[in-house]
Amino acid sequence: MKFTQTVEPAVEKPLIIAAMQDMGNVGNIVIDFVNKSKKTVPFRRAESTEMSYVLDKGGHIEIPKEGWDYRYNQNLIVFGGGAGQPKTTEELHELCRDVISVAKKHSVKFIYTVGGFHTTRIIHDEPKAFITTTSQDLSKQLERMDVSMTPTKSVITGFNGLILGYAKMNDIYGIGLYGELSDPSIPQYRAAKSIIKTLEKLTYQSFGSTQELDILANDIDKKMRSGWKVDY
Repeated sequence: MKFTQTVEPAVEKPLIIAAMQDMGNVGNIVIDFVNKSKKTVPFRRAESTEMSYVLDKGGHIEIPKEGWDYRYNQNLIVFGGGAGQPKTTEELHELCRDVISVAKKHSVKFIYTVGGFHTTRIIHDEPKAFITTTSQDLSKQLERMDVSMTPTKSVITGFNGLILGYAKMNDIYGIGLYGELSDPSIPQYRAAKSIIKTLEKLTYQSFGSTQELDILANDIDKKMRSGWKVDY
């Protein structure tokens, strides 16, 4: 990984929200929404230096540039969003360690991550946002806030799981919010909306109107009814 610092963020004991693209695109939808809502400013960039594929442009190839930004606004640092995750285990762990390094530098006490929670339940209403944390004591505190904890044991892979492990190892409170979804192959805007509303409750911050996510979710519904297939 290559890390480039462009400016020192003017923050004081911020919280971090960090997530990357995952099933249903939930992680990057939430991050991109928060960045837009809070009008965050970039201050650091992480770029992959490992090549796992090339792009055939029709007669010639190009090497893809994969990177993710750290952004800030007042008492908030946001990392990730965009497309993809590091393709190698080594880069994934290096990226997690860098997030922890940024957190320690700015005296961060809480790291939040978000993602999708695959369920076989038919979701008739708004999807639930399930929470897991880095300690039983923290989970007990959150249960008093009328939120839903993850209902079963599971393995959380990728950045949106590993970052909680790194937070725990470095004595930083970690909270994962995972939006319920039944089809991980399509963008899940309602699951993202559920997470954002829960984030507001936990962080005492407002992220503004989520009407845009409702519109995008309705658009996906219309496409699915017309036989639309996701083109990855």
